[in-house]
Amino acid sequence: MSSITKNILIEGKHNKPIVTDVFFETTNTPKPIIIFCHGYKGFKDWGAWNLMADAYSKAGFFFIKFNFSHNGGTAEQPIDFPDLEAFGQNNFTKELDDLKSVLDWICASETYKKEVNTQNISLLAHSRGGGIICIKTEEDSRIKNVITLAGVSDYKVRFNENTEGFKLWQETGITYIENGRTKQQMPHYFQFYTNFIENENRFTIKRAVENLTVPHLIIHGTQDPTVSLDEAKNLHKWNAKSKLEIIDGADHVFGASHPWNENTLPTDLEKAIENSIAFLKK
Repeated sequence: MSSITKNILIEGKHNKPIVTDVFFETTNTPKPIIIFCHGYKGFKDWGAWNLMADAYSKAGFFFIKFNFSHNGGTAEQPIDFPDLEAFGQNNFTKELDDLKSVLDWICASETYKKEVNTQNISLLAHSRGGGIICIKTEEDSRIKNVITLAGVSDYKVRFNENTEGFKLWQETGITYIENGRTKQQMPHYFQFYTNFIENENRFTIKRAVENLTVPHLIIHGTQDPTVSLDEAKNLHKWNAKSKLEIIDGADHVFGASHPWNENTLPTDLEKAIENSIAFLKK
């Protein structure tokens, strides 16, 4: 029997709840766990992520997805970005702390104790979240596999430090990015950059990936306009034991969009899921 529980509130370290979903088939037998992290301007209910969760659940996994505490959503409204102040105060430290809180929660859970195998935890992430899970995997021995979907390979380069825009951000302490879909002006406070610089060694994805000792699957599309295929090739180059799966013609979101009103997965996302299930079951 399928069991889906939405919007569980996990307490994190940063005074905002981590809104979390679980998908699994109730069998009273321990299942391998997958924890999914969304990307920049993302959220757990974006596009086809619910269908994706269902696919992994039906394949025998205990699937967890969550909103980072400062992604701009709230407990009452976990979809979209009602809390732009929180969005502006987000940083990589908070995201790594949130992921640790989710790991700690599922490992200690009495509710799901019979359904989870806490000795078999994999991390899965999209886009910016890919860097987060590579860093966390290198740090946390509980994680046994890592899978990046259109994952980034370098955070620092995205700050564009030698531009006029960066100088203005530094002077004013705030910059705005328009959300193409909601048309909101989404703030970034300069703390996002200073938090990166203060923790630059930790937040260097290359360093983390070079130190990975667990299986790493890198999935990327040839038509990704947001994160270049070269970034996937870099990740693969830095870890000789990694596996690179290139999906011909796939874009950054593997054919999905928001809202996704179909009952079936987009073909490219389905391919990505099939590849990852085969990788995890090997």
